Formats: sequence, structure tokens, C-alpha cells
Amino acid sequence: MDSSIVLLSVFGIFIPALMLPGPDFAGVVRSSMTGGARAGLWTTLGVSICLGLYAALSLLGLSAVLVQYQWLAWLVRILGASYLIYLGLRLIFAKQAALEISSADGLSGHAFRFGFLVTLTNPKAMVLFTSVFATSVTAETPTWLLALMIALVFAASLTWYSLVSLFMSSAPVMRRFSRARHWIERAAGAVFIAIGGRILSDGRNPVF
Repeated sequence: MDSSIVLLSVFGIFIPALMLPGPDFAGVVRSSMTGGARAGLWTTLGVSICLGLYAALSLLGLSAVLVQYQWLAWLVRILGASYLIYLGLRLIFAKQAALEISSADGLSGHAFRFGFLVTLTNPKAMVLFTSVFATSVTAETPTWLLALMIALVFAASLTWYSLVSLFMSSAPVMRRFSRARHWIERAAGAVFIAIGGRILSDGRNPVF
């Protein structure tokens, strides 16, 4: 298959999926509106690196492993969904004082880990990459095209979520929602729980 057709078919699915609200989107919005642009951009970097990692793993044969070992695919979904629910509960029941950022030095590392872990434990991301990316390549696909696809995943996610972060952390938005930071945390927590619950409820259905 021509490389341009491969890129168009894959990213014609990936870009809309990237822009749909999900755990990654909620995580970036939460960091941006509660910690400002710096926290949002560090979360964006964590999300983007993890998405690039997923793309690389799927293109290197992760999907074949998950197809062969269905129990592993099921375990990944259960663990990922459980973590999202756990994270959501922590956000909902966190005390308001605990949400304040007191150390700029610790902010970047925490926000980066938060974004990376949210994406790492999002089974929907793994399903997308293993079902779309891995099935779009063959043994004859050139290495440069695989590298380009991984780079485009990273660049597209970094660009999109950076725009989201800068908008959500802009002065007008921050002023408007400055008194609602705790409720923003709770809303993000509710999103994580809802998505995790949906993944668990769909766990009986094969996705690979």
C-alpha cells in the first residue's frame, strides 16, 4: 500500500479520536485549570510521550501479543479501568487545601507523571493503537514510515493538548473558574470514574 494512503487512513481515524474528550483530555484540563499553564503543559508532555510509546509498541507487535493472549488483554483493561476509578475517587474526595500548589519545583514532575499515568492506564488508547495502527502495516512497511507515524502521533498530541492547556489556563478562563477549582477536580474525577466503569462493563466483549 502506498505510504501516503497508509498515513491518511491511519491519521484520519487517530486525529478525531485524539480530539474527542476522554481521560487524557480531562487530565490536561484538570491540570491546566488547577495548576496553570505550566502544570497543563507538563501533563501534556506526559500524555504525548505515552501516546508515542503506545504507537511504537503497537507497531512493533504488541497487538499480536494481545491477540494471542486474550487473558493479558483482559487484565490490561481491568487494571487500567481500576486505576482510572481509583484516581477519580481520589480527586472527588481530596480536601480543598490539598489541591493548592505550594512547590513550583515539585509541580512539573507531578504533572508529568499524572499525564503519563492517565494515558498509560487508559485501555481505550491501547485498543486504538493495536486495532488501527498495528493492522495498517505489514512486514514490507519501511522503517522510515514507522518512525514517521510514531513522530506524528507525538507531534499531533503535543500540539492539540498544548492548545487545550493554554486555553484552559488563560487569564479569562482562570478568573472565571478561580473559585471552582475544587469542583473542577471533582468533575475530572467523575469523568475518570465514568470511563473506568464503562470499560469494566464492556470487559466481557472482545476488543482485539
